[in-house]
Amino acid sequence: MTHDYKRNGTATLFAALNTLDGTVISMCDDRHRHQEWLKFLRVIDSVVPQKKTIYLIADNYATHKHPNVQRWLTRHPRFPVYFTPTSSWWLNMVERFFRDVVGLIMAIGDYIDRHNQNPKPFVWTRKASDILEKVTRARKALYNP
Repeated sequence: MTHDYKRNGTATLFAALNTLDGTVISMCDDRHRHQEWLKFLRVIDSVVPQKKTIYLIADNYATHKHPNVQRWLTRHPRFPVYFTPTSSWWLNMVERFFRDVVGLIMAIGDYIDRHNQNPKPFVWTRKASDILEKVTRARKALYNP
């Protein structure tokens, strides 16, 4: 990853599945750091009635165990957290919710169909020679430090 790398066209999907009624709370963000995880926990906190206990089942991703997250969870005792063992994604029911690959492919296809109803041409903001020069400089810096 270079100093000017930018994640264009990617997103992180956060989701919480209510196993009692099947509803899903979700949030998309550009990144998946502890700050975004905390933002999602706050979303959950704001939409679930305060009298309810929220049992979080999460994987062992470092973001979920960050000290700031641990502090927030300590201040919000209605959020007991259970971490799945490594390589046990199938224990997390929200992962099973996303197993409908056919549905996901169809949703992407629908999105593309809507896009194609009113497409916009791609306009390069740089000349090809400028881009190639930048690649040449980057290679030189990488291989000839």
